[in-house]
Amino acid sequence: MMNLDLHTHGKLSKKTHFSLDYFAAMTAEAIDNGLNAIALTEHFNTLNYTDMLDQLDAAFAYQDDYYDVNGLKVFTGMEVDVAERGHILIIGNRLYLRDLRQQLEPYAEKGSFIPFSELMDRTEDAPVLRIGAHPMRESNPLTQYAAEQLRRLHALDINAKDLYQYGPAMADQVRQLAAEIGLPACAGSDSHQPLQFGSVWNVLERDCCTAAELREELQNGRYSVEISPCLSVKVKAAQMMKELLKKTMTVE
Repeated sequence: MMNLDLHTHGKLSKKTHFSLDYFAAMTAEAIDNGLNAIALTEHFNTLNYTDMLDQLDAAFAYQDDYYDVNGLKVFTGMEVDVAERGHILIIGNRLYLRDLRQQLEPYAEKGSFIPFSELMDRTEDAPVLRIGAHPMRESNPLTQYAAEQLRRLHALDINAKDLYQYGPAMADQVRQLAAEIGLPACAGSDSHQPLQFGSVWNVLERDCCTAAELREELQNGRYSVEISPCLSVKVKAAQMMKELLKKTMTVE
């Protein structure tokens, strides 16, 4: 069995530098909240994405598709903006992600994001897990896409920030959308700050080591989504702390 958060960040914001000390605080809190694994889905156009991987490579052992951080599996991933609005989580091996990040360099700025279909084409045959992030968030929805396009994803994201903003009914709305197009709905905290860990998570029936295994478990329904009764307090506290920390951390 594996307690897994499929949508997390290792930095406070896109504009802050990656810090191993801050990352250590993040992972320690994830462990304290009973998680066995997280997917580090940092924004693809964050400040120095590959520098983050360089630092993690130097600090932690990597096997299959994850870093071993004091017993916590940290699966590698990225969150990609697409041209028609929306964010897609791509979880896979670090070497594949480094190559994909290089491919996406011409699409890193707002106004030049890669079209959804092109991102799907480029990652179609790769052993990755593709999740539609916060699909019903007003600022970055995925509801503008036709069902046949969304079926190219492997799952949709029940996002803790959206549950806090829109209320607990959002979970059922995402589940309904996912069911209509034939996809599973999985949980991601969208944590940029340690206090948000444990707001939502997935319980997989078996321990996994690769993105392909994670995809198989989700697509075969061998998991459940857990939502903390303390979600609102966790997300609110994390957002307040994030604003305070942004005033003290280096921002480009």
